[in-house]
Amino acid sequence: MQTFLFKGYEVVALAPHDDAVESQLKKLNIKYISIPIERNGLNPLRDIGLIKKLYSIIRIEKPNIVFSYTIKPIIYGSIATRLGRVKKIYSMITGTGYIFSNTNFKSKIIGYIARSLFRFALKFNTLVFFQNKDNLNLFKQLKIISNKKSTAIINGSGVDCQNFMPAEYPSDISFLMISRFLHDKGIREYVDAARKIKQKYPYIKFKLVGWIDTNPNSISQQELDCWIAAGIVEYLGKLPDVRAAIADASVYVLPSYYEGTPRTVLEAMAMARPIITTDAPGCRETVMPQKNGFLVPIKNSEELYKTMEYFIKAPQMISIMGQESRHLAVEKYDVHKVNQSILSAMEIT
Repeated sequence: MQTFLFKGYEVVALAPHDDAVESQLKKLNIKYISIPIERNGLNPLRDIGLIKKLYSIIRIEKPNIVFSYTIKPIIYGSIATRLGRVKKIYSMITGTGYIFSNTNFKSKIIGYIARSLFRFALKFNTLVFFQNKDNLNLFKQLKIISNKKSTAIINGSGVDCQNFMPAEYPSDISFLMISRFLHDKGIREYVDAARKIKQKYPYIKFKLVGWIDTNPNSISQQELDCWIAAGIVEYLGKLPDVRAAIADASVYVLPSYYEGTPRTVLEAMAMARPIITTDAPGCRETVMPQKNGFLVPIKNSEELYKTMEYFIKAPQMISIMGQESRHLAVEKYDVHKVNQSILSAMEIT
């Protein structure tokens, strides 16, 4: 958004009500409009109401360009924008998530509906951005977009390498995971691996930052409380600024089943932390195996345990791989470079 401002555009941001976000955007001279969107709701009447609300905003604001990301804003934003006769419509697919998981009957029904809506809405887009090739290929395979649709692959959302700077490593080895506490983020694999490590190395710390989500795939509060009470993990809460947590960790871990490009991994890389993540869409792109970290199979706490133990046995590799992470973050994922690639694809000079 700041890049658009720098280019001379007036920027209007639409999002669910959030006082902190509104305050931050006002400081940047960005107009903020609250919209009634439920991220995990499936009420058709409310969704129709959302389209009407978005359409009325578009009629008032008369934008030249609309850029949407995450599922509901992409679907209903694209439809409302088309109804508002905006010519330049762009969407960014930041991951596949629950609607593509097909893990149970409910997810299959929700997935079928969401994919059908995606298929309809993305037809109106001038260009669709993807954060990795796997997601692009999946959308084509499922015929959500056609082979003729204009698309572009970008390196995630980028990371501000001046804001996330290398920090000294803590004297004691510790591991950190930051995420919504969803099953498919690999949080149970992280805890299982931590439990095994604790049996052999009781002094090693495992930290969690994040929150229990409204997503049906979320863990329960009781489960989190049990992990904390057993001393397996230290829960640091939902932090508005994660830099102190990353600085206080040796190695960053994200055993996710799929991502777009995980922002938390990029932030940890920028702060020169080695990465352990999965050989899964969106995650595998962030790691050069044995250079800035390791890739492990999804849903495999045993391999995760062994990889964590590697850093305990070879602590000298933490700083070596951490520096490689920083280099990769600056060269490939710096937010200014990512923003420029977006603007170039949109043919904005």
